[in-house]
Amino acid sequence: MFSGGNRSLQDRLAMLVTLAVASAVALTGVAAYVFTYLTIYSQLDSELIEIARQTSEWISGDVDTVESLGGLNADALTTANVKVSLIRSDQPRINPPGGSSTLVLTAAEMAIARTQLGASARTGVDSQGAPCRIVSVPLTQADRHYALVLGRPLDQTSRILNTLGASLLTFGVAAVLVSALVGMAVARSGLQPIQALTRATRRVTSTDRFTPISSEGLGEFTELITSFNNMMRTLESSREQQRRLIADAGHELRTPLTSLRTNIELLIADERQHMLPEGARADILRDVAAQLGEFSTLIGDLVHLSREDSEGPQRELIDFQDVVDAALERAKRRGPNLNFDVETKPLYLVGEADSLERAVTNLLDNAIKFSPPGGTITVRLERDRLRISDQGPGIDDVDLPHVFDRFYRSDKSRATPGTGLGLSIVAQVVKAHGGWVRASRAAGGGAEFTIRLPGSPEPPPDPSAEPPADAKPARGVRARRP
Repeated sequence: MFSGGNRSLQDRLAMLVTLAVASAVALTGVAAYVFTYLTIYSQLDSELIEIARQTSEWISGDVDTVESLGGLNADALTTANVKVSLIRSDQPRINPPGGSSTLVLTAAEMAIARTQLGASARTGVDSQGAPCRIVSVPLTQADRHYALVLGRPLDQTSRILNTLGASLLTFGVAAVLVSALVGMAVARSGLQPIQALTRATRRVTSTDRFTPISSEGLGEFTELITSFNNMMRTLESSREQQRRLIADAGHELRTPLTSLRTNIELLIADERQHMLPEGARADILRDVAAQLGEFSTLIGDLVHLSREDSEGPQRELIDFQDVVDAALERAKRRGPNLNFDVETKPLYLVGEADSLERAVTNLLDNAIKFSPPGGTITVRLERDRLRISDQGPGIDDVDLPHVFDRFYRSDKSRATPGTGLGLSIVAQVVKAHGGWVRASRAAGGGAEFTIRLPGSPEPPPDPSAEPPADAKPARGVRARRP
Protein backbone atom coordinates (compact mmCIF):
# COMPACT_ATOMS: atom_id res chain seq x y z
CA MET A 1 0.00 0.00 0.00
CA PHE A 2 2.94 2.33 0.68
CA SER A 3 5.17 1.24 -2.17
CA GLY A 4 3.64 3.46 -4.84
CA GLY A 5 6.32 5.74 -6.20
CA ASN A 6 3.77 8.41 -7.15
CA ARG A 7 2.45 8.87 -3.60
CA SER A 8 3.60 11.94 -1.75
CA LEU A 9 5.16 11.74 1.68
CA GLN A 10 2.10 13.50 3.10
CA ASP A 11 -0.24 10.82 1.69
CA ARG A 12 1.99 8.04 2.97
CA LEU A 13 2.13 9.54 6.45
CA ALA A 14 -1.66 10.00 6.50
CA MET A 15 -2.19 6.40 5.36
CA LEU A 16 0.27 5.17 7.96
CA VAL A 17 -1.56 7.02 10.75
CA THR A 18 -4.89 5.69 9.47
CA LEU A 19 -3.58 2.13 9.29
CA ALA A 20 -2.14 2.36 12.79
CA VAL A 21 -5.40 3.67 14.24
CA ALA A 22 -7.45 1.12 12.28
CA SER A 23 -5.27 -1.71 13.56
CA ALA A 24 -5.57 -0.46 17.13
CA VAL A 25 -9.35 -0.06 16.83
CA ALA A 26 -9.76 -3.49 15.25
CA LEU A 27 -7.62 -5.16 17.90
CA THR A 28 -9.44 -3.35 20.69
CA GLY A 29 -12.85 -4.15 19.20
CA VAL A 30 -12.10 -7.85 18.76
CA ALA A 31 -10.65 -8.07 22.26
CA ALA A 32 -13.71 -6.30 23.74
CA TYR A 33 -16.14 -8.55 21.85
CA VAL A 34 -14.33 -11.78 22.81
CA PHE A 35 -13.96 -10.72 26.44
CA THR A 36 -17.66 -9.78 26.63
CA TYR A 37 -18.67 -13.04 24.90
CA LEU A 38 -16.68 -15.17 27.32
CA THR A 39 -17.90 -13.19 30.34
CA ILE A 40 -21.57 -13.48 29.36
CA TYR A 41 -21.37 -17.19 28.68
CA SER A 42 -19.38 -17.85 31.85
CA GLN A 43 -21.95 -15.98 33.92
CA LEU A 44 -24.80 -17.76 32.12
CA ASP A 45 -23.24 -21.18 32.75
CA SER A 46 -22.70 -20.41 36.42
CA GLU A 47 -26.28 -19.25 36.81
CA LEU A 48 -27.76 -22.31 35.01
CA ILE A 49 -25.57 -24.80 36.89
CA GLU A 50 -26.59 -23.23 40.20
CA ILE A 51 -30.29 -23.43 39.23
CA ALA A 52 -29.83 -27.03 38.06
CA ARG A 53 -28.18 -28.06 41.34
CA GLN A 54 -30.93 -26.44 43.42
CA THR A 55 -33.56 -28.10 41.27
CA SER A 56 -31.87 -31.51 41.58
CA GLU A 57 -31.89 -31.19 45.39
CA TRP A 58 -35.51 -30.17 45.30
CA ILE A 59 -36.77 -33.10 43.22
CA SER A 60 -34.51 -35.83 44.64
CA GLY A 61 -36.75 -36.57 47.67
CA ASP A 62 -38.09 -39.88 46.36
CA VAL A 63 -38.34 -41.77 43.15
CA ASP A 64 -41.84 -40.62 42.36
CA THR A 65 -40.81 -36.99 42.75
CA VAL A 66 -37.84 -37.62 40.55
CA GLU A 67 -39.75 -39.36 37.82
CA SER A 68 -42.38 -36.58 37.77
CA LEU A 69 -39.73 -33.81 37.90
CA GLY A 70 -41.10 -32.57 41.17
CA GLY A 71 -44.32 -31.47 39.54
CA LEU A 72 -42.65 -29.08 37.10
CA ASN A 73 -44.75 -28.25 34.03
CA ALA A 74 -44.23 -26.30 30.83
CA ASP A 75 -45.86 -23.10 32.13
CA ALA A 76 -43.55 -22.90 35.14
CA LEU A 77 -40.53 -23.53 32.96
CA THR A 78 -41.59 -20.89 30.42
CA THR A 79 -41.89 -18.34 33.22
CA ALA A 80 -38.34 -19.18 34.33
CA ASN A 81 -37.19 -19.12 30.67
CA VAL A 82 -35.64 -22.59 30.96
CA LYS A 83 -36.20 -26.07 29.59
CA VAL A 84 -35.71 -29.17 31.77
CA SER A 85 -35.10 -32.82 30.97
CA LEU A 86 -34.15 -35.80 33.11
CA ILE A 87 -32.04 -38.55 31.62
CA ARG A 88 -31.38 -41.87 33.36
CA SER A 89 -28.16 -43.78 33.01
CA ASP A 90 -29.94 -46.64 31.23
CA GLN A 91 -31.14 -44.01 28.69
CA PRO A 92 -34.86 -43.56 29.51
CA ARG A 93 -35.63 -39.84 29.27
CA ILE A 94 -38.22 -37.86 31.19
CA ASN A 95 -39.59 -34.49 29.98
CA PRO A 96 -42.03 -32.24 31.83
CA PRO A 97 -45.63 -32.44 30.62
CA GLY A 98 -47.06 -29.86 28.20
CA GLY A 99 -43.82 -28.71 26.67
CA SER A 100 -43.90 -27.74 22.99
CA SER A 101 -40.19 -28.44 22.51
CA THR A 102 -37.54 -30.45 24.26
CA LEU A 103 -33.77 -30.21 24.49
CA VAL A 104 -31.67 -32.23 22.08
CA LEU A 105 -29.34 -34.23 24.34
CA THR A 106 -25.95 -35.70 23.51
CA ALA A 107 -23.40 -38.02 25.01
CA ALA A 108 -22.19 -35.22 27.31
CA GLU A 109 -25.36 -35.41 29.38
CA MET A 110 -25.30 -39.27 29.37
CA ALA A 111 -21.75 -39.16 30.71
CA ILE A 112 -22.87 -37.02 33.67
CA ALA A 113 -25.70 -39.48 34.37
CA ARG A 114 -23.37 -42.47 34.35
CA THR A 115 -20.36 -41.02 36.16
CA GLN A 116 -22.25 -38.73 38.56
CA LEU A 117 -19.24 -36.43 38.49
CA GLY A 118 -18.93 -32.70 37.76
CA ALA A 119 -21.20 -30.79 35.44
CA SER A 120 -21.32 -30.07 31.71
CA ALA A 121 -22.10 -26.89 29.78
CA ARG A 122 -22.43 -26.49 26.02
CA THR A 123 -24.34 -24.68 23.32
CA GLY A 124 -26.97 -26.81 21.64
CA VAL A 125 -30.48 -26.64 20.19
CA ASP A 126 -33.96 -27.76 21.14
CA SER A 127 -36.24 -29.96 19.10
CA GLN A 128 -37.33 -26.89 17.05
CA GLY A 129 -33.75 -25.91 16.22
CA ALA A 130 -33.60 -22.86 18.51
CA PRO A 131 -30.14 -22.28 20.03
CA CYS A 132 -29.90 -22.99 23.74
CA ARG A 133 -27.25 -23.04 26.40
CA ILE A 134 -27.45 -26.52 27.98
CA VAL A 135 -26.02 -27.58 31.33
CA SER A 136 -26.32 -30.88 33.20
CA VAL A 137 -25.66 -31.92 36.80
CA PRO A 138 -25.73 -35.40 38.39
CA LEU A 139 -28.74 -36.60 40.38
CA THR A 140 -28.82 -39.86 42.41
CA GLN A 141 -31.94 -41.54 43.80
CA ALA A 142 -31.56 -44.91 45.49
CA ASP A 143 -29.73 -47.14 43.06
CA ARG A 144 -30.62 -45.10 40.00
CA HIS A 145 -28.41 -42.47 38.44
CA TYR A 146 -29.78 -39.48 36.61
CA ALA A 147 -28.59 -36.29 34.97
CA LEU A 148 -30.72 -33.21 35.34
CA VAL A 149 -30.43 -31.21 32.13
CA LEU A 150 -31.30 -27.50 32.08
CA GLY A 151 -31.35 -25.31 28.99
CA ARG A 152 -32.00 -21.62 28.32
CA PRO A 153 -32.71 -20.10 24.90
CA LEU A 154 -29.91 -17.87 23.58
CA ASP A 155 -32.05 -15.40 21.67
CA GLN A 156 -31.60 -12.61 24.26
CA THR A 157 -27.90 -13.32 24.65
CA SER A 158 -27.44 -13.32 20.89
CA ARG A 159 -29.24 -9.97 20.61
CA ILE A 160 -26.92 -8.47 23.25
CA LEU A 161 -23.82 -9.76 21.47
CA ASN A 162 -25.10 -8.69 18.06
CA THR A 163 -25.82 -5.21 19.38
CA LEU A 164 -22.37 -5.06 20.91
CA GLY A 165 -20.72 -6.24 17.67
CA ALA A 166 -22.66 -3.72 15.58
CA SER A 167 -21.77 -0.91 17.99
CA LEU A 168 -18.09 -1.81 17.97
CA LEU A 169 -18.09 -2.01 14.18
CA THR A 170 -19.92 1.30 13.77
CA PHE A 171 -17.75 3.20 16.21
CA GLY A 172 -14.63 1.48 14.85
CA VAL A 173 -15.39 2.61 11.29
CA ALA A 174 -16.14 6.10 12.58
CA ALA A 175 -12.84 6.12 14.49
CA VAL A 176 -10.94 5.04 11.37
CA LEU A 177 -12.55 7.82 9.33
CA VAL A 178 -11.75 10.37 12.01
CA SER A 179 -8.20 9.05 12.23
CA ALA A 180 -7.84 9.42 8.47
CA LEU A 181 -8.84 13.08 8.72
CA VAL A 182 -6.60 13.61 11.74
CA GLY A 183 -3.75 11.81 9.96
CA MET A 184 -4.06 14.11 6.98
CA ALA A 185 -4.05 17.14 9.26
CA VAL A 186 -1.07 15.82 11.25
CA ALA A 187 0.83 14.98 8.06
CA ARG A 188 0.13 18.40 6.59
CA SER A 189 1.18 20.14 9.81
CA GLY A 190 4.16 17.90 10.49
CA LEU A 191 5.56 18.28 6.99
CA GLN A 192 5.36 22.07 6.94
CA PRO A 193 9.07 22.42 7.84
CA ILE A 194 10.01 19.96 5.08
CA GLN A 195 7.82 21.86 2.62
CA ALA A 196 9.42 25.12 3.78
CA LEU A 197 12.86 23.62 3.15
CA THR A 198 11.73 22.46 -0.28
CA ARG A 199 10.40 25.90 -1.17
CA ALA A 200 13.57 27.53 0.14
CA THR A 201 15.74 25.19 -1.93
CA ARG A 202 13.71 25.89 -5.05
CA ARG A 203 13.84 29.62 -4.35
CA VAL A 204 17.63 29.54 -3.95
CA THR A 205 17.93 27.52 -7.16
CA SER A 206 15.69 29.81 -9.20
CA THR A 207 16.69 33.21 -7.78
CA ASP A 208 20.28 32.48 -6.64
CA ARG A 209 19.42 34.30 -3.42
CA PHE A 210 19.00 32.92 0.07
CA THR A 211 16.19 34.04 2.36
CA PRO A 212 16.34 32.59 5.91
CA ILE A 213 13.43 30.37 6.98
CA SER A 214 11.60 31.34 10.15
CA SER A 215 11.81 28.59 12.78
CA GLU A 216 9.14 29.96 15.15
CA GLY A 217 6.52 27.44 16.25
CA LEU A 218 8.18 24.46 14.58
CA GLY A 219 9.08 22.61 17.78
CA GLU A 220 11.46 19.73 17.10
CA PHE A 221 12.19 21.04 13.62
CA THR A 222 13.70 24.26 14.97
CA GLU A 223 17.17 22.74 15.10
CA LEU A 224 16.79 21.40 11.55
CA ILE A 225 15.69 24.80 10.21
CA THR A 226 18.47 26.54 12.13
CA SER A 227 21.07 24.13 10.74
CA PHE A 228 19.73 24.65 7.23
CA ASN A 229 19.87 28.44 7.60
CA ASN A 230 23.43 28.23 8.95
CA MET A 231 24.45 25.95 6.09
CA MET A 232 22.97 28.30 3.50
CA ARG A 233 24.64 31.31 5.14
CA THR A 234 27.95 29.46 5.05
CA LEU A 235 27.46 28.56 1.39
CA GLU A 236 26.45 32.11 0.56
CA SER A 237 29.48 33.49 2.40
CA SER A 238 31.77 30.99 0.66
CA ARG A 239 30.30 31.87 -2.73
CA GLU A 240 30.71 35.58 -2.00
CA GLN A 241 34.32 34.99 -0.99
CA GLN A 242 34.91 33.09 -4.21
CA ARG A 243 33.42 35.95 -6.23
CA ARG A 244 35.59 38.47 -4.43
CA LEU A 245 38.67 36.30 -4.79
CA ILE A 246 38.13 35.92 -8.54
CA ALA A 247 37.37 39.62 -8.98
CA ASP A 248 40.32 40.72 -6.84
CA ALA A 249 42.67 38.24 -8.50
CA GLY A 250 41.57 39.46 -11.92
CA HIS A 251 42.12 43.03 -10.86
CA GLU A 252 45.58 42.30 -9.42
CA LEU A 253 46.60 40.27 -12.48
CA ARG A 254 45.44 42.86 -14.99
CA THR A 255 48.11 45.47 -14.21
CA PRO A 256 51.19 43.19 -14.24
CA LEU A 257 49.85 41.38 -17.31
CA THR A 258 49.48 44.68 -19.11
CA SER A 259 52.99 45.73 -18.09
CA LEU A 260 54.39 42.34 -19.04
CA ARG A 261 52.68 42.45 -22.41
CA THR A 262 54.00 45.96 -23.07
CA ASN A 263 57.55 44.92 -22.23
CA ILE A 264 57.34 41.83 -24.43
CA GLU A 265 55.93 43.90 -27.31
CA LEU A 266 58.82 46.35 -26.90
CA LEU A 267 61.31 43.49 -27.06
CA ILE A 268 59.63 42.10 -30.19
CA ALA A 269 59.63 45.57 -31.84
CA ASP A 270 63.26 46.10 -30.92
CA GLU A 271 64.12 42.75 -32.46
CA ARG A 272 62.88 44.15 -35.80
CA GLN A 273 63.71 47.84 -35.60
CA HIS A 274 66.53 48.08 -33.02
CA MET A 275 64.95 51.20 -31.56
CA LEU A 276 65.91 50.72 -27.91
CA PRO A 277 68.97 52.52 -26.55
CA GLU A 278 71.87 50.53 -25.21
CA GLY A 279 71.12 48.92 -21.84
CA ALA A 280 67.32 49.37 -22.12
CA ARG A 281 66.85 45.82 -23.34
CA ALA A 282 68.54 44.45 -20.20
CA ASP A 283 66.40 46.69 -18.01
CA ILE A 284 63.24 45.42 -19.72
CA LEU A 285 64.32 41.81 -19.26
CA ARG A 286 64.98 42.41 -15.58
CA ASP A 287 61.53 44.01 -15.31
CA VAL A 288 59.97 40.99 -17.02
CA ALA A 289 61.80 38.63 -14.66
CA ALA A 290 60.56 40.62 -11.65
CA GLN A 291 57.00 40.56 -12.97
CA LEU A 292 57.21 36.81 -13.52
CA GLY A 293 58.42 36.46 -9.93
CA GLU A 294 55.39 38.41 -8.75
CA PHE A 295 53.19 36.13 -10.84
CA SER A 296 54.77 33.06 -9.26
CA THR A 297 54.27 34.47 -5.78
CA LEU A 298 50.67 35.44 -6.50
CA ILE A 299 49.84 32.03 -7.96
CA GLY A 300 51.50 30.31 -5.00
CA ASP A 301 49.45 32.39 -2.57
CA LEU A 302 46.24 31.65 -4.45
CA VAL A 303 47.00 27.93 -4.48
CA HIS A 304 47.74 28.04 -0.75
CA LEU A 305 44.47 29.84 -0.02
CA SER A 306 42.44 27.40 -2.10
CA ARG A 307 44.13 24.43 -0.44
CA GLU A 308 43.51 25.83 3.02
CA ASP A 309 39.84 26.43 2.12
CA SER A 310 39.31 22.83 1.00
CA GLU A 311 41.58 20.82 3.29
CA GLY A 312 42.32 21.01 6.98
CA PRO A 313 45.94 20.88 8.19
CA GLN A 314 47.56 17.53 8.84
CA ARG A 315 47.95 17.83 12.59
CA GLU A 316 50.94 16.67 14.63
CA LEU A 317 52.59 17.64 17.88
CA ILE A 318 55.14 20.42 17.28
CA ASP A 319 57.12 23.01 19.21
CA PHE A 320 56.08 26.41 17.86
CA GLN A 321 59.45 27.82 18.93
CA ASP A 322 61.10 25.68 16.23
CA VAL A 323 58.66 27.06 13.66
CA VAL A 324 59.47 30.65 14.63
CA ASP A 325 63.23 29.94 14.52
CA ALA A 326 62.96 28.45 11.02
CA ALA A 327 61.00 31.49 9.80
CA LEU A 328 63.57 33.83 11.35
CA GLU A 329 66.42 32.14 9.48
CA ARG A 330 64.67 32.85 6.19
CA ALA A 331 63.76 36.40 7.21
CA LYS A 332 67.34 37.28 8.19
CA ARG A 333 68.54 36.37 4.72
CA ARG A 334 65.93 38.68 3.19
CA GLY A 335 66.75 41.60 5.48
CA PRO A 336 70.52 41.58 5.91
CA ASN A 337 70.62 45.27 6.81
CA LEU A 338 68.09 44.91 9.65
CA ASN A 339 68.45 43.99 13.30
CA PHE A 340 66.41 41.23 14.93
CA ASP A 341 65.64 41.33 18.65
CA VAL A 342 64.41 37.79 19.39
CA GLU A 343 63.27 36.15 22.61
CA THR A 344 61.37 32.86 22.26
CA LYS A 345 60.24 30.15 24.63
CA PRO A 346 58.82 26.69 23.91
CA LEU A 347 55.15 26.40 23.01
CA TYR A 348 53.86 22.91 22.31
CA LEU A 349 50.74 22.58 20.21
CA VAL A 350 49.06 20.33 17.66
CA GLY A 351 49.17 21.74 14.14
CA GLU A 352 50.86 21.82 10.73
CA ALA A 353 54.42 23.12 10.93
CA ASP A 354 54.70 24.18 7.26
CA SER A 355 51.55 26.32 7.30
CA LEU A 356 52.47 27.96 10.58
CA GLU A 357 56.00 28.64 9.33
CA ARG A 358 54.61 30.32 6.22
CA ALA A 359 52.30 32.47 8.36
CA VAL A 360 55.18 33.62 10.60
CA THR A 361 57.34 34.22 7.52
CA ASN A 362 54.64 36.43 6.00
CA LEU A 363 54.55 38.56 9.14
CA LEU A 364 58.33 38.85 9.16
CA ASP A 365 58.37 39.72 5.43
CA ASN A 366 55.77 42.41 6.11
CA ALA A 367 57.98 43.84 8.89
CA ILE A 368 61.06 43.71 6.61
CA LYS A 369 59.17 45.45 3.80
CA PHE A 370 58.23 48.48 5.94
CA SER A 371 61.28 48.70 8.24
CA PRO A 372 63.77 51.46 7.51
CA PRO A 373 67.43 50.52 6.86
CA GLY A 374 69.11 49.62 10.13
CA GLY A 375 65.76 49.24 11.85
CA THR A 376 64.98 46.62 14.45
CA ILE A 377 62.35 43.89 14.21
CA THR A 378 61.26 42.60 17.62
CA VAL A 379 60.06 39.01 18.02
CA ARG A 380 58.66 37.74 21.31
CA LEU A 381 57.19 34.28 21.94
CA GLU A 382 55.89 33.98 25.49
CA ARG A 383 53.32 31.47 26.68
CA ASP A 384 50.69 31.20 23.94
CA ARG A 385 51.37 34.52 22.18
CA LEU A 386 53.78 35.55 19.42
CA ARG A 387 54.39 39.29 18.92
CA ILE A 388 56.22 40.71 15.89
CA SER A 389 56.76 44.48 15.69
CA ASP A 390 58.78 46.80 13.46
CA GLN A 391 59.87 50.43 13.36
CA GLY A 392 58.12 51.30 10.13
CA PRO A 393 55.37 53.86 9.51
CA GLY A 394 52.76 51.70 11.25
CA ILE A 395 49.14 51.08 10.27
CA ASP A 396 46.58 53.84 10.05
CA ASP A 397 43.44 53.43 12.13
CA VAL A 398 41.29 53.37 9.00
CA ASP A 399 43.28 50.41 7.67
CA LEU A 400 43.38 48.29 10.83
CA PRO A 401 40.00 46.53 10.27
CA HIS A 402 41.00 45.53 6.71
CA VAL A 403 44.63 44.47 6.88
CA PHE A 404 43.72 40.76 6.82
CA ASP A 405 41.33 41.06 3.86
CA ARG A 406 42.41 39.42 0.63
CA PHE A 407 44.13 41.78 -1.83
CA TYR A 408 43.70 44.72 0.53
CA ARG A 409 46.54 47.22 0.26
CA SER A 410 46.70 50.53 2.06
CA ASP A 411 47.79 53.72 0.36
CA LYS A 412 51.25 53.37 1.95
CA SER A 413 51.78 49.86 0.58
CA ARG A 414 50.58 50.32 -3.01
CA ALA A 415 54.04 51.29 -4.20
CA THR A 416 55.70 48.33 -2.47
CA PRO A 417 55.95 44.85 -3.96
CA GLY A 418 53.49 42.22 -2.84
CA THR A 419 50.28 40.42 -3.75
CA GLY A 420 48.02 41.61 -0.95
CA LEU A 421 47.47 37.99 0.17
CA GLY A 422 50.20 37.51 2.78
CA LEU A 423 48.27 38.75 5.81
CA SER A 424 45.07 37.00 4.72
CA ILE A 425 47.05 33.75 4.62
CA VAL A 426 48.25 34.47 8.15
CA ALA A 427 44.70 34.98 9.39
CA GLN A 428 43.47 31.86 7.64
CA VAL A 429 46.24 29.61 8.98
CA VAL A 430 45.89 30.88 12.54
CA LYS A 431 42.10 30.46 12.47
CA ALA A 432 42.48 26.89 11.16
CA HIS A 433 44.62 26.15 14.22
CA GLY A 434 42.02 27.51 16.66
CA GLY A 435 43.77 30.82 17.38
CA TRP A 436 43.50 34.48 16.42
CA VAL A 437 45.72 37.25 15.04
CA ARG A 438 45.45 40.98 15.65
CA ALA A 439 47.13 44.06 14.20
CA SER A 440 47.93 47.18 16.22
CA ARG A 441 50.48 49.98 16.62
CA ALA A 442 53.76 49.14 18.33
CA ALA A 443 55.09 51.18 21.21
CA GLY A 444 57.72 52.73 18.88
CA GLY A 445 55.13 53.74 16.30
CA GLY A 446 55.50 50.83 13.89
CA ALA A 447 53.15 47.94 13.25
CA GLU A 448 52.71 45.08 15.69
CA PHE A 449 51.04 41.74 15.00
CA THR A 450 50.00 39.37 17.80
CA ILE A 451 49.22 35.70 17.25
CA ARG A 452 47.55 33.62 19.92
CA LEU A 453 47.62 29.81 19.51
CA PRO A 454 46.23 27.23 21.96
CA GLY A 455 49.17 25.33 23.41
CA SER A 456 51.26 24.69 26.49
CA PRO A 457 54.79 25.78 27.52
CA GLU A 458 55.36 22.27 28.87
CA PRO A 459 55.61 19.21 26.63
CA PRO A 460 52.85 16.65 27.09
CA PRO A 461 53.84 13.71 29.32
CA ASP A 462 54.70 10.42 27.72
CA PRO A 463 51.78 8.07 28.53
CA SER A 464 53.96 4.94 28.39
CA ALA A 465 57.24 5.70 30.09
CA GLU A 466 59.82 8.41 30.61
CA PRO A 467 62.31 8.32 27.70
CA PRO A 468 66.04 8.14 28.42
CA ALA A 469 68.14 11.29 28.34
CA ASP A 470 69.72 10.48 24.96
CA ALA A 471 66.43 9.44 23.32
CA LYS A 472 65.32 11.13 20.12
CA PRO A 473 62.26 13.42 20.19
CA ALA A 474 58.86 11.82 19.63
CA ARG A 475 57.61 11.68 16.06
CA GLY A 476 55.96 14.96 15.09
CA VAL A 477 58.08 17.10 17.46
CA ARG A 478 60.94 18.88 15.76
CA ALA A 479 64.33 18.71 17.37
CA ARG A 480 65.57 22.03 18.75
CA ARG A 481 68.12 23.73 16.52
CA PRO A 482 71.44 24.63 18.16
